[in-house]
Amino acid sequence: MTGQGTIVHVGGYTEHSGGRATGIVAARRDPDSGELTPLGTVAVTPSPSFLARHPALPVLYAVNELSTGEVSAWRVAPDGGLTPLGVQLSGGVEPCHLAVAPDGRHLFVANYGDGSVAVLPLDPQGVPGERTDLVQHEGHGADPRRQDRAHAHMVSPDPGRGPLLAVDLGTDSVYRYDLDVATGRLVPRAPRVRTHGTGPRHLARHPDGGRCYLAGELDASVTAYELTADGTLHQRGRVEASERTGHVQPSEIAVGPDGRFLYVANRGVGTVSVFALAGQLPELVAEVDTGGEWPRHFALIGAHLYVADERADMVRVFRVDPATGVPAPVGEPVPLPSPTCVLP
Repeated sequence: MTGQGTIVHVGGYTEHSGGRATGIVAARRDPDSGELTPLGTVAVTPSPSFLARHPALPVLYAVNELSTGEVSAWRVAPDGGLTPLGVQLSGGVEPCHLAVAPDGRHLFVANYGDGSVAVLPLDPQGVPGERTDLVQHEGHGADPRRQDRAHAHMVSPDPGRGPLLAVDLGTDSVYRYDLDVATGRLVPRAPRVRTHGTGPRHLARHPDGGRCYLAGELDASVTAYELTADGTLHQRGRVEASERTGHVQPSEIAVGPDGRFLYVANRGVGTVSVFALAGQLPELVAEVDTGGEWPRHFALIGAHLYVADERADMVRVFRVDPATGVPAPVGEPVPLPSPTCVLP
């Protein structure tokens, strides 16, 4: 409703900046101006570096990116308050991403540290139970420092009935899995998709269901794919994520809700690139400075883009031009310690 505030939650690292961050912060968003007003910490939990919501219930989930990985769950109150529902082990090391199945019955977790993917069942109230599966990726990539072993970085359930896609930076691969709903176990689909030196981090699905785009963290690229109903990825081509000189390390990638534009955050140079999606390959429209150096994550909410800069300790608000897709900064940055995820 116009003029009525909405709540967003922000996750981050608790070890950053002398331990100033303690968990998940809630903020009120003004839909008209885009302004964010922090409401304080609503859940004290260690290193909630990525957040997700249940598709039908007022439940929020976070990875706890620890050496012994955990997943935490809370019930969300209308004012953004969080009531604990439970904590489960992720089965791996340093979980960095999680997502809920479209039917709300399972939670998928990417464990970055050891390159594994976990499945946790969710009961009718959205409470996670003990994991039903843990799939271990094997192998390495060309970079001896970053790709010495598997590093699962994202889990992406198909909004329909297609397979789960699991992005692994360490093995330079995208894996496909079918979920056996009765047992909660993952059934691999061969072959995996090799990404040839990109160091894949995150992928973004197009709303039409037939395309997706993969951010390469190691070669600063965006790879475009045709995506078939069975989850097969056919590469269309690859473009640079940024035109800036210097170290470029892409992080978040997302397609706008109308499917016309693609957005990529570039750490190192502190920009968000905007690509038009009218042709076979993304075409760069603009590259916008974020005001920081390390944009770790962003969220498109209504007419606004919210960029979380992990090292600058801030969330920056932008208004997106509906015709060009280009964001422009609004107001002053919102100071928040070590933000790594903005969840509408």
